[in-house]
Amino acid sequence: MSKNLLVLGGSGRTGAHVLAYAAQRGHHVRALVRDPDQVQAPAGVELIRGTPATIDDIRRAAEGVEGVISVLNNARASDNPWARPVSPPMFMTTAARHTLTVMGEQGIRRIVLTSTQGAGDDWARLNPLVRAFIRLSNIRTGFEDHTGVDRVVRAVSGIDWTLARAVTLTDKPAGGHVRAAEAGTEKPGARINRADLARFLVRTIEDDAWIRAAPLVWNTRG
Repeated sequence: MSKNLLVLGGSGRTGAHVLAYAAQRGHHVRALVRDPDQVQAPAGVELIRGTPATIDDIRRAAEGVEGVISVLNNARASDNPWARPVSPPMFMTTAARHTLTVMGEQGIRRIVLTSTQGAGDDWARLNPLVRAFIRLSNIRTGFEDHTGVDRVVRAVSGIDWTLARAVTLTDKPAGGHVRAAEAGTEKPGARINRADLARFLVRTIEDDAWIRAAPLVWNTRG
């Protein structure tokens, strides 16, 4: 059954796959983006100019939707994961707080958000050397922001949320072999393709799966 969906972060590398797959599945898709002229969206996807850092922009974009998929991330000076962050401090956390407020106002119950391995209570499961490296590198900012999102989402009531904690992302073609499990129950694989993660997000919101849960998500091969 098709749904009216709002996608946040649809202009990003994972977000582009979300727009394409959600449209392919027959959903009515709206995306809030800074510059619609710079986004090559599939036919039928409605682009709304704005930013999730501004709550009134989210209010406009969320009118009439049944669910939200957030694939927001912190912008960097380049595509290099170690590059200097350029987004406002705690951008994702602010956007999540705004989004959840609007969902409460408009009676929207369902949201699926991308997160990362090591966010929230998964931090303690990372190898101590990995944790030390993160603390001393530019990627620390992203981990702190993802943990902020984790806390904001878990604190809200009346919302059916899912935090999809992706392992390292790659840009390989979709492989179709995806595994998801609660953190600490299985040893995850090392990587997941962005296209496969996008499919997981869309199918999770379609199936109402992983309600109020934060599974790790990875490719089993490929």
